[in-house]
Amino acid sequence: MQITEETGPSGGRYVALLEGVEAEMTYSRASPQLIIIDHTGVPDSLRGKGVGQALALRAVEAARAGGWKIIPLCPFFKAQAQRHQEWRDVVV
Repeated sequence: MQITEETGPSGGRYVALLEGVEAEMTYSRASPQLIIIDHTGVPDSLRGKGVGQALALRAVEAARAGGWKIIPLCPFFKAQAQRHQEWRDVVV
């Protein structure tokens, strides 16, 4: 699975490509130190293959590397953050 990031002036998205199908996790930048994850979209053909989890982990790793925090508005990401207590250093 290949995960890339696309950024714009007010946010961006992480894009996973698997089996020629694209999934995404979008975010908005609230400040230089804070992003809001607002949506995760995984097509039915990729469900159950760990794509959403991989996107969430990529966002957490990027937050750690960039020194920012994440506000989880997306229900999927919020549920993942509750399951992964080790993400508490970046999820508020």
